[in-house]
Order: sequence, then structure tokens, then C-alpha cells
Amino acid sequence: MLKCHNVVVIGASGFIAKNLRKHLSDNNIKLISISRNDFKTFKNESKIISKHCDEKNILQKIKNSDALIHLVGIGKQSVKTDFEMVNVQFTKHIVNLTNKAKIKKIIYLSGLGVSPNTSSGYFISKYKAERIIIDSGLNYTIFRPSYIVGQDDLFTKYLKKQIKNTQILIPGSGKYSIQPIHITDVVQIILQSIGDRKFNHKIIDLVGPDLITFEKYVKLFFKGTKINMKKISLEDAYHNAIINPKSDFGIDDLNILIGNFKGNHEKLRKMTKMKFQSIIELLQSSRLS
Repeated sequence: MLKCHNVVVIGASGFIAKNLRKHLSDNNIKLISISRNDFKTFKNESKIISKHCDEKNILQKIKNSDALIHLVGIGKQSVKTDFEMVNVQFTKHIVNLTNKAKIKKIIYLSGLGVSPNTSSGYFISKYKAERIIIDSGLNYTIFRPSYIVGQDDLFTKYLKKQIKNTQILIPGSGKYSIQPIHITDVVQIILQSIGDRKFNHKIIDLVGPDLITFEKYVKLFFKGTKINMKKISLEDAYHNAIINPKSDFGIDDLNILIGNFKGNHEKLRKMTKMKFQSIIELLQSSRLS
């Protein structure tokens, strides 16, 4: 049974955060949610609009909370924002804020494939963020999620946008595997992790039960439609990512997609004692498209 009642959510207006905040609110968790953009609140929730999570405006309001959930991060760099600035330095700021506010625990979403041996800029930044949290002395749970899918997730939005083009580009062979997890399972797991000691000081793969190739995922997503799939070489895909700032896939997006990263779902299932939704079944029944 969940004993804590006060939770801070940083990055409150994103896809994961919206679903998580609703789930926590429905379970009578008192929320203090923070975002740089305005957003609608749920019951038991107060909001703070702050572009940089300024300490002077936030510290007293979040003091002695039971947990802080850090959901801010970027997966694609630009001239104005880079991985070091957002994924690393901002995490350092949030960790300092968490310590000063005497918050009992920090929960962080990293990425599947993060390791000390990576050469990807995105994964390097996420690994650095993990180390900042681990070395902070705080109680923590770090999740390494695969693609988190559901209504209005970025991956699904990308695929739906291709319907207008009547053609979707498949980088490379399309035979590389992904291990998506549904948002409803994700929010239940995060709720468990807030108060359950077995999640303390753990790094956990956040992955679904199905390992599915990107090509098969796309075929199931678009079954019954007239969209065509066109495979392009990885060389062309990476070249486009470099020269076209509006490319659907950045360099690190491609690294993640073709990385063939596999997580330990069985460990997650035993830990949570949950029955997970099959993404393949959801795709077959058109409940993701």
C-alpha cells in the first residue's frame, strides 16, 4: 500500500507526464506539478509555471515531499538546446533542488540502451544524468524505457503523420527490434516505485512483453490502409538526419531505432506482479492507430 502522499512532477506537460499525473491524481496522490508551459490541472494538484525551475520560486513549495519525478529531457539536439544542457546540467540542477528541499526520493526516466560503453551523444548524456543521481546520496529509481506508446505519443504521432504522405520511409532493413511498452503499464509501475522499497536504489528496464521488428510494427499499425513502405539505406537516412533539421529522425533517433536494444521484461514482470498489455495485440486490434 502506498504510504506517501506528496509528489513533485518536473516536466508536467509532456505525453508521459499527462498520463502519469492523471493516474496519480486518481489514486489520491497530492501533486505539485512543474512545467515551463501552462497546463490543465487534475484534482489534488497544484501547478507551478517555471522555465528553469528557479530555486527561489520552487524550493519552499516542494519542501519535504515524498518523491520527485524527473521527466525533463530531449532526444534530439538543436542549435538552441543540446544534450549536455538539458539532459545533464538540468538534471544536476534538479538533484541539487531535491537535496535542498529534503525530498525523500527521486525517480528518473533514462533510456533503454544507456551504458558506460556507448558512443551515442544521447546515451552519453543520459548515462551522465544517471551517475549524477546515483552519486547524489538520494534514494532513487532509474527507469530505462523503450518506446512508450499510447494515445498521442511521439512515435504514434510520427506514424500517423505519414498517412498524409501515403508513404513511410523505413531506415535500413527494418528488421531491428523494438520492445515498446504501453503508457498505462508505465504509470502503474511509476506509482508502485514511489512507495515500494524494492524499487529503491535500482536501475530498471522499462519494457513491454513483445519484441517486434520495426517493419512488422509499421505493417500492423497501417494494416487496412493504402500507405506504402519504402526502405532507404542507412547511409541516406543518416545523411538526411545531418543536413535536414526537419528530418523525422535525428542521428541519435536512428541510433536508438536500429540499436536492437533488448530489456529484461521478465525481471520487471516479477518485480511489479503486473499483467502487461501486449503491444502486438493492441496493434492487431487497431487500438494504437
